[in-house]
Amino acid sequence: MRMSELPHEVDVLVVGGGSAGCVLAKRLSADPNRRVLLVEAGCDTPPGQVPAEILDSYPMPLFFGDTYIWPGLDAAVTRGADGRIRRRAYEQGRVMGGSSSINVQAANRGLPRDYDAWAAAGARGWGWDDVLPYFRKLETDLDCDGPLHGRDGPLPIRRILEPAWPPFAHAVATALDATGLPRRLDQNGEFEDGIFPPAFSNRDDARVSSAAAYLDAPTRARGNLVIAAHTQVTDLVFDGRRAVGAQLRQADGREQRVAAREVVVCAGALQSPVLLLRAGIGPAEHLRTCGVTVLADRPGVGENLRDHPALTIAQYLPRRLRLPLSYRRASFVALRSSSGLPGGTPSDMYLTASARGGWHALGASLALYFLWVNQPHSIGRLRLNPADPAGRPDVDLGLLSDPRDLERLATGLRDLVALVVSPQLNPDPAAIFPASFTPAIKRLSRVTPRNRRVTALLARLLDGPAPLRRLMLRAVSGGVDLGRIAADDAALRDFVRETVFGVWHASGTCRMGDSTDRGAVVDPTGRVIGVEGLSVADASVMPSLPSANTNVPTIMIGEKIADHLVAQLGAGA
Repeated sequence: MRMSELPHEVDVLVVGGGSAGCVLAKRLSADPNRRVLLVEAGCDTPPGQVPAEILDSYPMPLFFGDTYIWPGLDAAVTRGADGRIRRRAYEQGRVMGGSSSINVQAANRGLPRDYDAWAAAGARGWGWDDVLPYFRKLETDLDCDGPLHGRDGPLPIRRILEPAWPPFAHAVATALDATGLPRRLDQNGEFEDGIFPPAFSNRDDARVSSAAAYLDAPTRARGNLVIAAHTQVTDLVFDGRRAVGAQLRQADGREQRVAAREVVVCAGALQSPVLLLRAGIGPAEHLRTCGVTVLADRPGVGENLRDHPALTIAQYLPRRLRLPLSYRRASFVALRSSSGLPGGTPSDMYLTASARGGWHALGASLALYFLWVNQPHSIGRLRLNPADPAGRPDVDLGLLSDPRDLERLATGLRDLVALVVSPQLNPDPAAIFPASFTPAIKRLSRVTPRNRRVTALLARLLDGPAPLRRLMLRAVSGGVDLGRIAADDAALRDFVRETVFGVWHASGTCRMGDSTDRGAVVDPTGRVIGVEGLSVADASVMPSLPSANTNVPTIMIGEKIADHLVAQLGAGA
């Protein structure tokens, strides 16, 4: 779309075509008299033109460099054992559908207690009974029925059930049976601990992103909806304390101002607060330090940053357990469990098992285990860089800043090692090692002909004599012996501090709360407190993390805030 084709004035400007932004665009444009403009900084993925890597059931978009992610975005993770602050690249989707177009397609709602806690924290109307109708509205569950599930929503949700499991899935589930927890069918309807086939947003072995689900051909054909890809919002525009539009910049550098009756920011937990801060909405002292005129002193903007502290562990797989590369879905089993530790809660730990550690031949020989704290206490924050307020934000995830998270993750790792070093998977303690998406691994994981050849060679070497395999795994792990570390409390904690990362579930930086709460950024309808004409609808409004991957909860937020906006805006202009 050329910039000259963009409208100069609309009723609603939706900033960001991510998991929630696509929902808002569809629901708000349902009234043909309401003019809606959806702006997305990344590329579009219209029906029939979705790139093959996005459609893939395996998360291939992560291996295409910066094509589908925000370039240069990084975050402080935690302090290592030596007190040094560790920083890592932080991948967030920059494409229509946002992170729902690049993630592992997990469709986990979380637990009723998560949303009841939101309501108790001041987000009135966001308890479990309030949000359940929106979870049902968004989905078509292809496996489960009953009062907890939807059957005609835009997002298909399915599972790979036991009769269709490959050998790896049976082996993992049998190994996890040692926990004594029961096998269950429906993680979105059975709220106790157990072993589940994870739910995911996929139909006919193809990803269904928020863009595919909500921006279908009939929606895109609406004359009152304009979709602008490769177009970034650089500034929100205000008249006094009322938002009246935004300044847009297209990929070729051309700029245009668009006036709007209502602006809805759906740019995600690391971009939405940046737009507010640059507009002068945030902690007054910080804004003044950055040379930004204070429009509304809201101390909570950029605070309350949450992610699930996680570890990633790889394991060399015998040939009998490997998936052929043609089998695209690689994650079959999830474990929800309780740490039982002081400061823990029921169901405060989560584990997923994947039969593939990468897109290539080397990845096909490795299992990948993601372990995280489902209910973390640690909190980080986001700020503008005072030296360059228009540049990338300063993100500090603050993982393990609360020692209760360190203890739970360390204990969880010890338990994981004991479970998967087993006859069902691989009994060799040397076959399990820490996996990390380091810059070197990231370069090797990029989809190129050279990397395909190199990883194929490495896979053949790994399948060679056992002494060579142990030497290679020791080199990859930096000499880390997980068995030895798991037996030493001090070494285990040090290792967790050095290797912890998030699982790309950034949230909470514009949290919902009562309008009298100084730390709240938006009220329970999504309206930004202290200004007019401006709302936020994405993972940033979460008061705390749900016990789940954040994509489906974010889509639910989009549905619920869309309903509030429709009621508030009334008939279109």
